[in-house]
Amino acid sequence: MTRESLLSNSEELSLRKQSELLEVNRLKQYYQKKELCETDFQFMSEIDKIYTEYPIYGYRRIWHSLMKKEIAIGRDRVLKYMQLMGIQGIAPRERTTVIRKNHKKYPYLLKGLKINRVNQVWSMDITYIKLEGGFCYLAAIIDWHSKYILSFKLSNTLSTDFCIEVLEEALDKFGKPEIFNTDQGCQFTSESFTKILLDNDIKISMDGKGRALDNVAIERFWRSLKYEDVYINLYQSMREAKVGIERYINFYNNERLHSAISYKAPAELLVSDFALAKSDTS
Repeated sequence: MTRESLLSNSEELSLRKQSELLEVNRLKQYYQKKELCETDFQFMSEIDKIYTEYPIYGYRRIWHSLMKKEIAIGRDRVLKYMQLMGIQGIAPRERTTVIRKNHKKYPYLLKGLKINRVNQVWSMDITYIKLEGGFCYLAAIIDWHSKYILSFKLSNTLSTDFCIEVLEEALDKFGKPEIFNTDQGCQFTSESFTKILLDNDIKISMDGKGRALDNVAIERFWRSLKYEDVYINLYQSMREAKVGIERYINFYNNERLHSAISYKAPAELLVSDFALAKSDTS
């Protein structure tokens, strides 16, 4: 009996017999995916706050932090939530992220590098954004020298496609960097993503194992965004989050004074550097 004929006659066969013929686990056929409830989102929100403050914390330290807050939750459950959120501690360990074995990895190029101009180094990362009764993911690209957020996008899935859209938008608006730095996540190591960088003669840099500061520029931005905007506003939907986060990033780029760049706004440094580069080539 072929698979097609089995399916066409499935009403005449018991689920047990169908499972045997198709060589699948019968118990899995009864499984129904459990939807997340408000309690799940509350736990995830608390985990996100701890992780934003201490990105070096793995699930064990986050679990202990929750217990100190008298939030009763199992350690394995913390791990499950963190996997769902797409976050993990960046303290030293054997592997810094869940990676695809068949994806090519690139060395970290920023160690000891003096970053002193716009479009020398860009960094990209993804973070978890809490919504009222749900969550989504935010991908963004930052220019290391100016601290300017070049592009961003929200998505309800951790897909490569939305990361590519963010990359293509930044390249279209701001030219291209000499070096592009990310972690070793599968979105960034995929051939479809790295091909864009290679086709533009951009050097690819990836965070080293156990290096908490390798992508510090974007990590600091996540902290500012969440404490100054996301945690305060508690966005109801992804549409509302997009409007609010876009408003905050506009403030961050054009008005917020940054101590790391002599209390200037990123846009000031970006514009002045572009003007200087243009005068040097004329």
